[in-house]
Amino acid sequence: MIKIAIFASGSGSNAENIVKYFEHKGLLTVSVIVTNNPNAIVLERAKRLNIPTLVISKAEMNEGTLVATTLLEMGIQWIVLAGYLLKIPQSIIESFEGRIINIHPALLPKFGGKGMYGERVHQAVVDAGETESGITIHYVNEHYDEGTTIFQAKCEVLPTDSANDVATKVHALEYLYFPEVIEQVLRK
Repeated sequence: MIKIAIFASGSGSNAENIVKYFEHKGLLTVSVIVTNNPNAIVLERAKRLNIPTLVISKAEMNEGTLVATTLLEMGIQWIVLAGYLLKIPQSIIESFEGRIINIHPALLPKFGGKGMYGERVHQAVVDAGETESGITIHYVNEHYDEGTTIFQAKCEVLPTDSANDVATKVHALEYLYFPEVIEQVLRK
C-alpha cells in the first residue's frame, strides 16, 4: 500500500474527500496530514478520520530537511498538496522528486504564482472578465504553480458570477476530479 502525506493549510475539505475516496480501495493510505496552521480546521477533520497530524512552523518548512527526513522515516512515498499555502522547499522537492502533486483553483498558467490562492484566485478570474475557470492538477517543482500539468478541468464563468459563484463551481471540480487523478497517477 502506498503511503501518502496530505499537506493542507485551511479547512481540509479536499483532504477529507481524498481520504474518503481511497478508504476502501486498497491502493493508498493517508499516513499523515501536515499543516503549517495550528488552528486549521483540517486538524479537526484529521482527528475525526483518525489520521495522525504534523504541525510544522514556517521556519521548519523553509528549512525543509527535518520535514523531509520525518516523512521519509514514516515511509511516506508521495505528497499531495490540498490547499497548502507555503512554498515547498528544494530539500523536500529533491527528497520526493516527481512525487509531489498539487491542485490549483484556476487554469494555469493564468492566475498562478505567489499569493494566488483561494478567494484571491476566484476574484482575479472575475475581475479579468474570464469566461471560464477550473482546476489544474500538477507536479510541484521549485517555482509556484509551474510544475508539469497532469490534468485540467474547466467550468463556465458567467458575466453575473461573483468570486463565490466561481469558487463553488471550482470546488465541485476539485471534489470530482482530484482523487481520481491521484489514483491514475499512482497506478502508473
